[in-house]
Amino acid sequence: MAKSLVIVESPSKAKTINKYLGKNYKVIASVGHIKNLPKSKISVDFENGYELTYETIPGKEKVIEELKELAAGSDKIFIATDPDREGEAIAFDIAEEVKGKNKNILRVLFNEITKKGVEEGINNPLHIDEKLVSSQQARRALDRIVGYKVSPFLWKVIYYGLSAGRVQSVALRLICDREEEIRRFIPTEYWSVLANFRDRDKNKIFESKLISKNDTSFKFNGEDPRIQNEKEADDILKDLGEKLFKVSDIIRKEVKRNPYPPFTTSSLQQDASVRLRFAPKKTMMLAQKLYEGIDIGEEGLTGLITYMRTDSTRLSDDAVSEARGFIKEKYGKEYLPSETRVFSKKKENTQDAHEAIRPTSVWRTPESLKKDLTPDLYRLYELIWRRFLACQMQNSVSDQITLLIDSFSESTNGKRLNTYQFRTTDSTIKFKGFLVIYDDVFEEEDEDTEDKFAIPEEIEVGDLLDLEEMFKKQHFTNPPPRYTESSLIKQLDNLGIGRPSTYALIVSTIINRTYCDLRERKLYATELGETVNRLLASHFSDVINVKFTAQMEEELDKIAEGELSYEKVLSDFYLPFNLDLEFLNKSTKEIKESLIEKTDIDCDKCGKKMIIKWGRNGRFLSCSNYPKCKNAKPLPGEQEEHQELAEGKFCSLCEAPMVVKSSKYGKFLGCSRYPECKNIQPITLGIKCPKCKEGEILARKALKSKKVFYGCTRYPDCDFISNSKPRETKCDMCGSSYMLEKYSKKKGEYLECPECKHKVELESKDAVDLHS
Repeated sequence: MAKSLVIVESPSKAKTINKYLGKNYKVIASVGHIKNLPKSKISVDFENGYELTYETIPGKEKVIEELKELAAGSDKIFIATDPDREGEAIAFDIAEEVKGKNKNILRVLFNEITKKGVEEGINNPLHIDEKLVSSQQARRALDRIVGYKVSPFLWKVIYYGLSAGRVQSVALRLICDREEEIRRFIPTEYWSVLANFRDRDKNKIFESKLISKNDTSFKFNGEDPRIQNEKEADDILKDLGEKLFKVSDIIRKEVKRNPYPPFTTSSLQQDASVRLRFAPKKTMMLAQKLYEGIDIGEEGLTGLITYMRTDSTRLSDDAVSEARGFIKEKYGKEYLPSETRVFSKKKENTQDAHEAIRPTSVWRTPESLKKDLTPDLYRLYELIWRRFLACQMQNSVSDQITLLIDSFSESTNGKRLNTYQFRTTDSTIKFKGFLVIYDDVFEEEDEDTEDKFAIPEEIEVGDLLDLEEMFKKQHFTNPPPRYTESSLIKQLDNLGIGRPSTYALIVSTIINRTYCDLRERKLYATELGETVNRLLASHFSDVINVKFTAQMEEELDKIAEGELSYEKVLSDFYLPFNLDLEFLNKSTKEIKESLIEKTDIDCDKCGKKMIIKWGRNGRFLSCSNYPKCKNAKPLPGEQEEHQELAEGKFCSLCEAPMVVKSSKYGKFLGCSRYPECKNIQPITLGIKCPKCKEGEILARKALKSKKVFYGCTRYPDCDFISNSKPRETKCDMCGSSYMLEKYSKKKGEYLECPECKHKVELESKDAVDLHS
């Protein structure tokens, strides 16, 4: 009897599935896409219904021939590519190639690569969903039109090689808009007043915060009403010194916290970024491996998590039942809610095509798999496992007590004048619930946490208090925070921009294009990024904006649901877009000239004035008499800013002074006698390499991710590498010759020894031992 052919994308996925299907099936991998749109042309036929022209990917000819050959001799063909729109498009391309050999083609979906998941998929085959394929092709067409039509505009106006994208340019706009908000932000000064009170009966001292005056509550975010300046604070302190105080109210309440829902793609990338410090791209790469299968000893190759590209928080009944059984056995029935937790859709455009991301079996605990997983795979699996288990656990319960303290005077003649109220809040966890397994250690602090202090036990309403000490604190309002990779993905998800499969690519693209820098895990718009954004926002405002991009996502969903046609969506977009583009292309010369800035600097070669232009390495000074005079220099100030790096440096070939120069790879030292002498040297941190003791440490940039790391100048002879910046500070604990600069939300900036992990916190110029 002829075997059935099962086609997947990944060889590792093929191995895992083959283990479950047995000898009546032949499982083979296409190794990803077999066809793609060629990079050399737009490949959208505007005269024939926007038909896309695909080409066979070079090197895939043998794969296609093998697929055809196996299809001809098979009973059935099951195409089991990933269960999303991109997977459906790959399945369509494969079917188009093999249907001439065998028309008995079925589509199967594996939500998880386990025995149960594979058997369910094979026993419930479908046909290729051409509406999903049309939706994916419409996405490709839209992205091609915007990228291949708008990018050349940027080439003409700024320089060749820049790119624009339907979604990436909107993400860039979010970052640039935030940068502008920060620039325009004016800090507002405000003050707070705190006091130490002693309970006369209990003789206990505790701290409290002033929250109101004459029943008017202060706002501690800089808004009115507030204590605006130091004089107001001093006046209040003076007035308080003449008051008496008593406990006016004690409010006790029980606070319950619900567990988080299980992971979607977006929330997984966010949490892995915050908790594990993984880039979104890395998170998805690791999740793909966990989904496709890991060799775990006796079980062999096994998929450890469900499909990792999803926008749903839905869970299967079997998975929930298994989780509840695990919780009851391992933690006790008190940790199990009386009813199953069901999480509703978080927004209207949720596709809900797959389950949330969860472990394929909760009984495969992270600890039991530790020996089979790499450290990074283990950490990500543990995060997914804990989040899933926690989502089915009982609420955490805290007892919260709020103490209100009123001022009064010995004699007020019945009048209530200048009455002040202080507040102290304290809380203790009575029952940890889900926090026993998913502690919220990275939760942002509330604005009101400044009034959380320990409250003496047995304190009662009416107790008289003695004012022991008063003090004031100065504050300034903060600008909106810059986006991190995590918060940008969250914002894109909230706005309905992009899909789960695209978030990681969007973020990595704008970083790789140097439109923004990733520094201390925050995204800073570069000068190039802001220039590109200004041009796109000015001339393509109807396309490169949040509302339009979110609307296009909705229309792509409607194609998938059969409510709109491929051609209508493309026509509604392209026809007005093309008219605007044709008009704009006639004025590229004027737009390019608008970016040129005139200066009063004379050219030292021909005497004409210098102008500021854009080039591949950023803005620079160029002679206005170009091309007759080709004199070019770095911008004033930029050369001086970095020139101190060349002080005391001389050419090792001709002994002439070295100067700082720029290239597309960054700053470097070049001989001042160039072009007669072409010697160059890297710019280092001036720290001896701690490994070889001969080279020096310098900052490098990864070619693909553009992330900064630190290595030795003697590479490859010395392979020292560090993701954190080394500092020539000796460790007091183990004597290491250097420490690493680190940053965290809670500690701020600190140094960590790479050998013994000893930490010292940085406070101004001093270092305070964190362990003292």
